[in-house]
Amino acid sequence: MILPTLRQLRYLQLLTQHGSFSRAAAAGHVTQPTLSAGIQELERVLGGPVVERGRSGVILTPIGEGAVQRASDILARAEDLVEAARAAGRPLSGRFRLGVIPTIGPFLLPKVLPRLRERHPELKLFLREEPTAKLLAALRAGGLDAALIALPYDTAGLELAPVGSDELEAVLPAGHPLSDRSRLDPAALDGQDLILLEDGHCLRDHVLGACELSGPRAEGAFAATSLGTLVQMVGSGLGVSLLPAMAVEAGLAQEAAVTVLPLAGSGSTRREIAVAWRAGSSRGSDARLLADAFRDR
Repeated sequence: MILPTLRQLRYLQLLTQHGSFSRAAAAGHVTQPTLSAGIQELERVLGGPVVERGRSGVILTPIGEGAVQRASDILARAEDLVEAARAAGRPLSGRFRLGVIPTIGPFLLPKVLPRLRERHPELKLFLREEPTAKLLAALRAGGLDAALIALPYDTAGLELAPVGSDELEAVLPAGHPLSDRSRLDPAALDGQDLILLEDGHCLRDHVLGACELSGPRAEGAFAATSLGTLVQMVGSGLGVSLLPAMAVEAGLAQEAAVTVLPLAGSGSTRREIAVAWRAGSSRGSDARLLADAFRDR
């Protein structure tokens, strides 16, 4: 049986990512005829066309769709193999691509990265900040080695190492009727104008879970693009919200006209922080070491 080569699968992946033979060839640093020949060889091996040429670019055929899904996993594992061989006997060395969600990165990384750099000078850490869904998609496709995320979240097919927990805290406009309490029951926020992060941020779901709400009470309710914007919106009297304790500890709410209160409640007012990686990845041991470093902050 003749099998596809890694080069052919890489050409298919590039073609899928860039949508045209010319752009894919440029991204792969090969000529367009070379890439086209590689795709034709792949089609002969698979016994049918993998792409169709359309006016707006290439379109994957059913065979191509199945092939590119498997190609991503095969290429990721091949890359893992090379990286593991290069870093054999040298933990946390070489390139490591770490994804981190925006509601964790700015508050946790500054505490950990200097010590990590000191302990592992051969580590070349590449960081990517995106919402959880995009990070996990990149992780499963081999575009990342690990991701620092908040739970609960669907992590099927991934392994996890816990880092710690992070409480949620209420943030209210200064002088709000609820701001004179020592602790706030999340149920007290029911009926308030709740400001959330935009769709795609897992913190949005964590806040709704803590308050046992299905969403903001009114259509057209305000949504923030970042935690900094969210705090300013609360300080302007547009509504109330919840913040991660690590953001409060980092001073995010210090300059705004807001009151921050701890929540009275149980596990629903807490999110768990963890490092996630592909099950069976050769970088799993490095991911665990990273989790240890974040845990020892």
